[in-house]
Amino acid sequence: MCLGIPMEVVALIPPDRARVEAGSVSTEVSLQLVENVSVGDYVIVHAGFAIQVMDLEAAEETYQLLNELAEAEAEMEEEAALNLEATQQ
Repeated sequence: MCLGIPMEVVALIPPDRARVEAGSVSTEVSLQLVENVSVGDYVIVHAGFAIQVMDLEAAEETYQLLNELAEAEAEMEEEAALNLEATQQ
């Protein structure tokens, strides 16, 4: 499964690129697939391309869902490790 990650546009790089950030991650992406992007906007980034412009509220909601997914995955891994340990005793 591939995920697009919301990232904030922190700089425009003419003619069609931008520097984007999410947390401590910073990268350069293509803006060829989106229009009217400004510094401060949030974009969904996938495979080096901004594929959709979104507002701050949608970006925050997406971050929350991704955090919940990561927490659920960690819990499942912990439970699987405990189950494996129990079957090996």
